[in-house]
Amino acid sequence: MSIAPGLIAAQSKMAAAGVDQTAIDVFSHYFAELEAGATGLIREDTIEPLTSPPGLDGLEVDPEAAREALARTAIIKLNGGLGTSMGMDRAKSLLPVRDGATFLDVIVDQVRKAREATGARLPLVLMNSFRTQDDSLAALAAHADLAVDGLPLDFLQNAEPKLLVDGLMPVEWPKDPTLEWCPPGHGDIYTAILASGVLKALLDQGFRYASVSNSDNLGAVPSAAIAGWFAASGAPYAAELCRRTAADRKGGHLAIRKSDGRLILRDTAQTAPEEMHFFTDEHHHPFFHTNNLWFDLERLHSALVERGAVLGLPLIRNVKTVDPTDPSSPEVFQIETAMGAAIEVFEGATAIVVGRDRFLPVKTTNDLLLLRSDAYTLEDDGALRVAVTPAPLVDLDPRFYKTMSGFDARFPHGAPSLRDAVSLTVRGDWTFGAGVVCRGAVTLEDTGKPETIPDGTVLEG
Repeated sequence: MSIAPGLIAAQSKMAAAGVDQTAIDVFSHYFAELEAGATGLIREDTIEPLTSPPGLDGLEVDPEAAREALARTAIIKLNGGLGTSMGMDRAKSLLPVRDGATFLDVIVDQVRKAREATGARLPLVLMNSFRTQDDSLAALAAHADLAVDGLPLDFLQNAEPKLLVDGLMPVEWPKDPTLEWCPPGHGDIYTAILASGVLKALLDQGFRYASVSNSDNLGAVPSAAIAGWFAASGAPYAAELCRRTAADRKGGHLAIRKSDGRLILRDTAQTAPEEMHFFTDEHHHPFFHTNNLWFDLERLHSALVERGAVLGLPLIRNVKTVDPTDPSSPEVFQIETAMGAAIEVFEGATAIVVGRDRFLPVKTTNDLLLLRSDAYTLEDDGALRVAVTPAPLVDLDPRFYKTMSGFDARFPHGAPSLRDAVSLTVRGDWTFGAGVVCRGAVTLEDTGKPETIPDGTVLEG
């Protein structure tokens, strides 16, 4: 059987760039799926909704067993995100989030406090991308006591060529050759942790479990209770879920595959447009996937070795332009997989419903303003938790507040007080003075010119 020219060219390009052979093998697997016409779509008639997973609040976990499980747990944070949707070109985790402390600072503090409270070693390991590694490791250098037993502080996510939709050849973009590459989605964690040697290093140091989450989710603090539940379950893999509301219609959800009864993850990109009404119905699919995951490291290692690192996660075929800022640039395929999709690989994989306090992702400046405000408090365990229920809704005019430069310029003194607010809606160009207080449902209308709210103003809805 002849090999497609596009695959030969992509393999050569990856090898020349020093990409590990394991990652090239995994890419080759997905190239073959793409070439065969795979779309990655999961049809509604092939699944059943997941309606009654266990909940953490209804479980009794022995405190000593929980402590022992946490002592064998490593904390892994996905740290490859650049915050490009917020106009950034560096690691999003280096954004200040509370009193000058960055996301990464808060995460380190959470790990330290969990170590002090439980005696667990709790190594912190980042999965960086080639764009976030240097800055993030430089930031961690300020925390000299962080490293554990000589374990590395990070491993590197792989990179792969973007493929032209027309012909599946690796794209060439001399204006900016870095745009010829993309990450393979966070499903690459399995390939990268194996190929980097970090998985074996963790096992050699006596670690059995991993708690994995996104670095922009400061709710996912180290949890002895969940570690104890996971260890007692004997499951190879578990996902944390939250109950959906009307505001949670975009996130992926778990479902039960009819053909074999296994749990699977379905994301937006895997849903046919004519079936999106099923996907977005919070009553039909009542729980969303937080991307907080738990692995049994021994069983993960066995599965990866047995399969040659190809777990066979479902393909996600993303169509983009090679230059995301130039819609006239050539269309490309980005071959991706989702970390959470591994739930279907492991027999006996399970899920648990957790409180909303474990899900605080920051995807927009709306989210960031809320976390910087007094609507959230920094607790003794280092977690940010909502001080008022429900949390206020923030909706800032994207023309002026979408990017961090525009956002920071209009909140030069920090976030206004939102503790007594129901919502803050801003239309137009408003700069907030110091000590501004919002109460009730506050709306600022567009006046057609830049406006300033004086220091100490109380805005009442």
